[in-house]
Amino acid sequence: MDHRDWIQNHLFENAKGLGFIFVPKTEIQERLARFRKYMKRDGIEAFLVTRKMDYFYLSGTAQDSMLYVPTEGSPLLMVRRELERARVESPLADVVPIRSSSILPELIREHSGNLPSVLGLEMDLLPARDYLRYVDLFPGARFVDGSPIIKEIRKIKSPFEVDLIRKAGEIGREVYSRGKEILREGMSEIEFAGLLEAEAKRLGHEGLLRVRSVNYEAYSWHVLSGVTGGVVSQSDSPMGGIGLSPAFPVGASLKTMKAHEPILVDFGTCYQGYQADETRMFSIGKMDRKFLDAYKACREIHDAVLSQTRPGADCGAIFRDTLNLAEKLGYKDSYLGPPGLQVRFVGHGIGLELGELPYIAEGQSYPLEPGMTFAVEPKIVFPGEGSVGIENTVVVTRNGFEILTPLEQDVFEV
Repeated sequence: MDHRDWIQNHLFENAKGLGFIFVPKTEIQERLARFRKYMKRDGIEAFLVTRKMDYFYLSGTAQDSMLYVPTEGSPLLMVRRELERARVESPLADVVPIRSSSILPELIREHSGNLPSVLGLEMDLLPARDYLRYVDLFPGARFVDGSPIIKEIRKIKSPFEVDLIRKAGEIGREVYSRGKEILREGMSEIEFAGLLEAEAKRLGHEGLLRVRSVNYEAYSWHVLSGVTGGVVSQSDSPMGGIGLSPAFPVGASLKTMKAHEPILVDFGTCYQGYQADETRMFSIGKMDRKFLDAYKACREIHDAVLSQTRPGADCGAIFRDTLNLAEKLGYKDSYLGPPGLQVRFVGHGIGLELGELPYIAEGQSYPLEPGMTFAVEPKIVFPGEGSVGIENTVVVTRNGFEILTPLEQDVFEV
């Protein structure tokens, strides 16, 4: 039996037996309907989707592809590699091979009968070389930045998506619980992080945390102990740690963990492409009172955000309220980073990628809506000493919220 025959006859059955969850056809249809609604609103005749998580969202496959979506007619999924897997994984009807982008106009003309006069692209992250290539391939077409549409349709999660995030949260709960048994004095940050990741992968964590960004990678092994927790690095977060080298200057390091110092573990999990993000505190013996008090303040701010989490609440106003509360609690200069290096958000959207809408942040003045998922993460940083924080992923419901990362919130003291 050759590769093609096996894929066509056995992949679906075998993959489901190994835990694969294929995106239902009705889910894809609903997403495409919303996508086209916004395309028509913005006068976009057709959209060429080239970012992996965007075409996965709209097609159900992450095989190396491009997805052409006209406002009228069926979508066309053009696959570089691997075609037979894409045909099994995607419920779309029109899935064809493409060996070179030079034949894009030919394939689109054969499929739709004409070429678009207005073409949407994901210009927030589109390489200039690719853009110029499309200009050559579609002479006379007007190109429109359609990335805001992608972000708009993905900000509301369906029950199918929320269930996958909830499962990622369940994996996280088991990982953190296992961490209490693994942690010991003298262990390095990266060793602890690696053992946590091994446990997570055993449970189905996919390891990679995707992020909609340029020159920024996300990862699971964010373990910061004592002084490394007070170090800011290149990541857009209150603290970054020192990492393992100048080439990877963030996250867990070779520093050994000691008794009584704060150990902050920010461990994201990914299940079937969907992510859950959470942070908890560990310590070997009891932490110093300074850090216990600061952690208590983080929990109070966290709970204050959730008390306002409901449909219609303004994201920017929630963030500003946390600034006032942090100042009232005595942490104005250390809330969300050291002075001069404080970040301007306490919550970020999450789903297939980190950094989706909504943001609980300065300048993000729009309402929460049912189905939005975000991670709320108040953190307090003491340079040269350490940091503390808590984080949970939540979904906005019709009447409030649900925590998708259910786990005890007290310090894990070992």
